[in-house]
Amino acid sequence: MIEEITAKKPTAKTSFICLAFLFFLLSAQFLCIASPPLGDIHSDKTSTLVLWYKQPATEWVEALPIGNGRLGGMVFGNTSIERLQLNEESLWGGSKIANNNPNALKHLPEIRQLILDDSIPKAFELSEKYISGIPGKIRSYQTFGDLYFNFTDTLGTIKNYRRELNLETGIAKVSYTRNGKSIEYEIFSSSPDNVMVLRMKSDKPGGLDMSIKMQRQQDATIKVKENRIAMSGQVIDSDDPALGPGGAHMKFYACLMPILFNGKITESGNALNLSGGTELVLLFNAATDYNIDSLNFDRSIDPEKKCTRILAAAAVKSYAVLKKNHITEHSSMFNRVSLSLGGDQSLDTLPTDKRLERFRSGENDPGLIATYFQYGRYLLMGSSRQPAQLPANLQGIWNKDYWAPWCSDYHVNINLQMNYWPAEVCNLTETVHPLINFMGRLTVPGSVTAREMYGANGWTMHHTTDVFGKTAVIDGVYWGMFPLGGAWMTLPLWDHFVFTNDTVYLREQAYPIMKGAAEFIQTFLFEDKEGHLVTAPTYSPENSYIEPKSGKEYKLTYAPTMDIQIIREVLTNCQRASSMLHVDSEWAAGLTSIMNKLPLVRIASNGTIMEWIKDYKEFEPGHRHISHLFGLFPGTQITPATPEFFVAASKTLERRLQYGGGHTGWSRAWIINFYARLLDGEECYKHLRLLLEKSTLPNLFDNHPPFQIDGNFGGTAGITEMLLQSQNGEIKILPALPKAWKDGRIKGLRARGGFELDITWNNGKLSKTILKNICGSKCTVRYGNHVANFKLKPNELLILDGTLKIQK
Repeated sequence: MIEEITAKKPTAKTSFICLAFLFFLLSAQFLCIASPPLGDIHSDKTSTLVLWYKQPATEWVEALPIGNGRLGGMVFGNTSIERLQLNEESLWGGSKIANNNPNALKHLPEIRQLILDDSIPKAFELSEKYISGIPGKIRSYQTFGDLYFNFTDTLGTIKNYRRELNLETGIAKVSYTRNGKSIEYEIFSSSPDNVMVLRMKSDKPGGLDMSIKMQRQQDATIKVKENRIAMSGQVIDSDDPALGPGGAHMKFYACLMPILFNGKITESGNALNLSGGTELVLLFNAATDYNIDSLNFDRSIDPEKKCTRILAAAAVKSYAVLKKNHITEHSSMFNRVSLSLGGDQSLDTLPTDKRLERFRSGENDPGLIATYFQYGRYLLMGSSRQPAQLPANLQGIWNKDYWAPWCSDYHVNINLQMNYWPAEVCNLTETVHPLINFMGRLTVPGSVTAREMYGANGWTMHHTTDVFGKTAVIDGVYWGMFPLGGAWMTLPLWDHFVFTNDTVYLREQAYPIMKGAAEFIQTFLFEDKEGHLVTAPTYSPENSYIEPKSGKEYKLTYAPTMDIQIIREVLTNCQRASSMLHVDSEWAAGLTSIMNKLPLVRIASNGTIMEWIKDYKEFEPGHRHISHLFGLFPGTQITPATPEFFVAASKTLERRLQYGGGHTGWSRAWIINFYARLLDGEECYKHLRLLLEKSTLPNLFDNHPPFQIDGNFGGTAGITEMLLQSQNGEIKILPALPKAWKDGRIKGLRARGGFELDITWNNGKLSKTILKNICGSKCTVRYGNHVANFKLKPNELLILDGTLKIQK
């Protein structure tokens, strides 16, 4: 319940803010800080870098997201009661508790033998009892609440309405006219100042007459005091054997404060009432007592002090300075990459939802695809950059629920990995830092899980986790039996190195995590009846086969194809890292003998790549997961140099699609990346269209359904893979260019090895490439049948023609 407390008059006494800040705060309503003219707040700019609409959002999936990595908001643009839905990355239900099953290690040999003996029903029964985590589920990432702006003047006809999100500046804007008054406002979440900022303007008094409230439906108290709205609370969880002990858990605090209003502010109940002014500037911040170092809430952290300290630092700056700081930081990062795919520029004058409707009807719109590409980059910046301390979750940071779909957690059997597929190649390398830090923390509980459950060295995690670092099996063996989830998570950490060549990072951060995952693999593997080293118990996410004896569907198995491909990828990367760092040479050399004893990936009787160790009949041939193609993407093992498997991978996709595969947003995005690696631009384009036509919401969020952000990131990565690839020691230019993109240009993409490229093409043919050495040296570049080798000096730039010859 929300407690409403009658506001008292401001006093000079305060326990958590300095006197200078208090004086500034109390004077805020009388200040009139110089600001740009009214017209400057609104932009009529229409381009691929702006999402815009002619009406307010009527539901959450139409609202526009803003975020600074840590602090997120969803802007509805309602002209009567404006709603700003709020998130802070660390507000979760639950607490830090070990969930390793204490009986796992004792029963592991029996379960493994049952699996090898094809006694799957009995193995599954024992695994559910002795391997599943205790407790077996996690609690959810939560909304922080909402701000509501109740306008007094609501009866007049609305004219000239426009709601927009400028991806280049990171600013959401709303403008309209009512009863002769022009109302305009803009909202952004600032990374440099670590606060959310809102400015409203009216060209006449009365346009900003309103009451402002903050609301949260549970675990919170709202107070209005000294012209601030403050919310304090603590997540209260009930006891649940599946979720763990209840109690008073994470503490949180939020504050909304005006730093400028040239009218009158009064307090009434839990609301601020504004009247008579024409300009308003508000700051919002939120904080919890979460500490990523301990993967737990920390009672030494005071969320109120944490929140108000940041507000105090921002409040002494003018709006113009806050906005300049924000745009400078945001645009400098965002503008590293630009994309033009040609098309009819007059379509920019259509609202985004109308363009999407037109696209769904079968019309072409390369500009909308370019917008979608850049939107993915924008969302990654907004959910995973400093000041974030946590990686982007299943919904980035944007979540309206107390119990979100799939808890808005960190799924590591495809989803968290997909979130970061575009990070390096799309020149957003900083967005990976929260993920790197989080994974480093997870190795601590992950090592306990490895030891206690499997008697193994190193560290592990299974198919999902939360901010409290649970690494045992979640959601039971049926859904969660994926002991190589941690190993797969080392791939984006390795990629961060091969794109940046930062050996200090590799030595101090990535390599210890990678080696720990490899050590788990070494000691988790055991010999099957044929002498192969295999994994068990495990599954192929999240698909089932028909168990021949019972005729029933099961997931539990040993040595599925994905496991084998992950192991080869991880151990090979560890060998490369060892060589570059000149450490652990004997240990790294020994990894070869392990890989030599792994089962071979095989082709099934129907010509597809086998998903399991045996040629089982699939329970769901059109399953959303296509795990046995990991070696094609994001792995590097299936290439034109392995023609038999290259053809089988294509047949595998054809079969999945024949039976209805790709029906979720993120699965469709993965398919785009698969076809890019298969060098099939037409199939890439077909599935990119389907991603927008069938799995994209009005605000361009990905639709699983429901909303899940990985499809946005996977879609952006897929577009990039169509235009540039750099795996296996070769930079491939326009490897999967579709006919629909006859002319175009992309600027600022990064390639492995430390290079940056600008690529221009005309009439479907490469015309110019600008190759810049950022931190590399030698590279091999391929375009079609043209191959060239270059050795560049630091920061050297080469201009290549359509046949990769250097232009003088």
